[in-house]
Amino acid sequence: MSSKSRGPRTALVAGTAIALAAGLAACTGQSLEDKGGKNTGGGKGEIVVGSAGFTESKVLAEMYSKILNAAGYSARVQTLSNRELYEPALEKSQIDVVPEYASTLAEFLNAKKNGAKAKPVASSDIGKTVTALEKLAGSYGLKALPAGPATDQNAFAVTRKFAAEHKLKTLSDLGRSKQKIKLAAGEECETRVFCKPGLESRYGIDITGIDPKGVGTPQAKQAVKDGTDQLVLTTTTDATLDNFGLVLLQDDKKLQNADNVLPVVNAKSAGSKEIAGLLGKLTRTLTTQDLINLNSKVDAERLKPADVAQTYLESKGLLKK
Repeated sequence: MSSKSRGPRTALVAGTAIALAAGLAACTGQSLEDKGGKNTGGGKGEIVVGSAGFTESKVLAEMYSKILNAAGYSARVQTLSNRELYEPALEKSQIDVVPEYASTLAEFLNAKKNGAKAKPVASSDIGKTVTALEKLAGSYGLKALPAGPATDQNAFAVTRKFAAEHKLKTLSDLGRSKQKIKLAAGEECETRVFCKPGLESRYGIDITGIDPKGVGTPQAKQAVKDGTDQLVLTTTTDATLDNFGLVLLQDDKKLQNADNVLPVVNAKSAGSKEIAGLLGKLTRTLTTQDLINLNSKVDAERLKPADVAQTYLESKGLLKK
């Protein structure tokens, strides 16, 4: 996922119905209330594919749309900026399918159903995480389709020079180095278990402070490159680390949960075996390296998500040229 996107992905359930309605109008540019009828105009009916407002989600949504269109559906992509907007729209069948991340969605729905202090249901075990997600999704009329090998997790990076000087390959190495670390991240890192508290308790890393420059933003990575900060919170599919001379440190004690990519659908409007089969082929094909390459095509080479999606699908034999 594009590194600048992590805030929306990890945000807690929040906002009022009024804010939601206003956000929908602002983000989509059109009403989601009327999709034009699912079985009108010929073909197999209309499918609205939801996308969050970051690169990876946009490319995945375009791929879903193209696969469904090729199978005879009338599919289009509708972009909503974050999960607080697109998840309720998915429940209402204002959108029908969205690319998601197993652990993040599981905890989002867990907090929605059981409160912000609910016992976590996600873990580094993808099988158990998806089982928990399936149960929670069903409570809201949603269906989580099988997860694939591609993952996009929170990750931490240092400069190559810093890693070489202190012989760092893992976060455990960083803890043992006893270096004082200023961390470039989002403000929420102060309290999120996967961030400052987890780095301190699980790895013994001495975090002296949080530099609130965002998650994997160019500003955050530049601060580490310049030496203002020593560590940056980003993601495993960040395609621009090389541009800043940064390398990821291995999460060897599995602080991060299993955030494998998977489609989530409205069970009534898009829960058919055919749709699951069509999207499943892509899910099984995608790898984490593919996500990095796809993000790079958009973020570094400035290609359009739709064009990047088309080229990838054709190259994998998932779409005819």
